[in-house]
Amino acid sequence: MQSVRQIAEAIVRREGGFVNDPDDPGGATNHGVTIGTMRRLGVDVDGDGDVDVTDVRQLSQTKAVDIFIRHYFDGPGLAKLPAVLQASVFDMQVNAGTHAVRILQRLLNDMGHTLRVDGALGPLTLGAARQAAVDAPHHLADAYGIARRNYYYRLADKRPKSRKYARRRNGGKGGWIVRAEEFIAAKYHLSLEDHRERTASWA
Repeated sequence: MQSVRQIAEAIVRREGGFVNDPDDPGGATNHGVTIGTMRRLGVDVDGDGDVDVTDVRQLSQTKAVDIFIRHYFDGPGLAKLPAVLQASVFDMQVNAGTHAVRILQRLLNDMGHTLRVDGALGPLTLGAARQAAVDAPHHLADAYGIARRNYYYRLADKRPKSRKYARRRNGGKGGWIVRAEEFIAAKYHLSLEDHRERTASWA
């Protein structure tokens, strides 16, 4: 089983380097760490008294890994989740904040539990997740990954500027969908035809 640091290092590789896409609400980002996160945490890389785009550019991969472990894994208490869920929920926590746990809570509700969808890993959510891991040990990770994929599609449905993250210019799967499917068994990956059908209504 991968260590938390190995999972975080994989997230950093998946996120890539510096980008400052005007269509991305997160703004300037490096290794998956946004300028907003750096400002909130006071990560002043160049030591000039403020946190700006220069600091984002200079952020190291090692520092990004440390931020992810401390604030996106340890902070929300992801270590309390069943091991089968930790990598995917951690990756989603980095990518979409508390939506990661909200997706899990909705999935668990669909599985028969009764949880408030609040994005917090309280005792009821953790208990339901542990029970789901017992009831469906070979399917829970896939079910969560599919729920992630559906979340991305719905987000792009609502926000046209985000569609480029879910669908490439040639109609293929965009980064969001590829990312979600990294945590889903190959037999549950959408075919290119299915993906194009799902996104056909987009301009």
